Amino acid sequence: MGPSRLPCHPCAELLTTGVGQAVHLPPPTSGFDGELEPAAPINSYLPAETTTGLHVLGGIDRTSAITVRHLASHTSGLPDHFEKRREGPSLYERLVTGQDLAWTFEDTVRTTREQQRPHFEPQDLTAARQKARYSDTGFQLLIRIVETVTDQSFADLLTERTLGPLGLAHTWLPGHRPPDPATAAPSPLYAKQRRVELTSLIESCNDLFSTTGDLLTFQRGLLDGELFSDARSLELLTERRNRLRNIPVLRYGLGAMFFKVGRLMSPGHRPVTLVGHSGATGTWLFHCPELDLHLVGTVDQTKGQAIPFRFMARCLNVWRM
Repeated sequence: MGPSRLPCHPCAELLTTGVGQAVHLPPPTSGFDGELEPAAPINSYLPAETTTGLHVLGGIDRTSAITVRHLASHTSGLPDHFEKRREGPSLYERLVTGQDLAWTFEDTVRTTREQQRPHFEPQDLTAARQKARYSDTGFQLLIRIVETVTDQSFADLLTERTLGPLGLAHTWLPGHRPPDPATAAPSPLYAKQRRVELTSLIESCNDLFSTTGDLLTFQRGLLDGELFSDARSLELLTERRNRLRNIPVLRYGLGAMFFKVGRLMSPGHRPVTLVGHSGATGTWLFHCPELDLHLVGTVDQTKGQAIPFRFMARCLNVWRM
């Protein structure tokens, strides 16, 4: 599949980078039904060797002020381990240039503590305005918390709470086998026109391989409340809409992005909002509540973050002609 083609067939395999967070997050957010306390500090779930010195700003360790909700809403101030570090190229630079690299959760914690610094203090989550900055580090911490609380591996949790209940037979974690053994291989990634192999990097991200068909099934199941025992849990995903400081065109709730398609991108049409998630390799999964329209796809580019939003705006223009 060439770099400019989209996997429009519902059985075409794709890497979900970033979108995987929307699929991953139902376990921790369904934990809001009782397994996890969103207001609990993360050091009540994680050991001291993980949390000590993780968020030091102005000489003060503020890690104990970070809660589960801070991680899910990207309001902790923690840096993103993909971004700039004191020594060596960032993971984003490696991704863009197609350099494969493996790392562990412990590597992420060590990088955060020794090679990066927080951007701001953990936010007052009762305040009308909150600082937010997208951080994959928070996502990795959230996964480890869920594994600790349930005493299950992330792969088992994903199968038990999301893939199994929704029948997602063509969605799986890299390094594992798809539920359906007849599932096709994922479409390749490209750095512009050059095909790249990033097997270790993809597996280290805890992201997913999936199909457009499975992602649509997931999104419909999520919106219908099939993944929550308490219907109010779905409301938590969209109760706040903080602007992301490192991606200012987006706002963020709990595991959900908000992108407004205004008149500048869609002349002659009323503004609408897209709710969902996108990823670093140009993968997207969004729902437009005003039109009840689902949009999903990928461009399989290592530097494809901005492409989905322009493409979805054009799709909406065509849809509303």
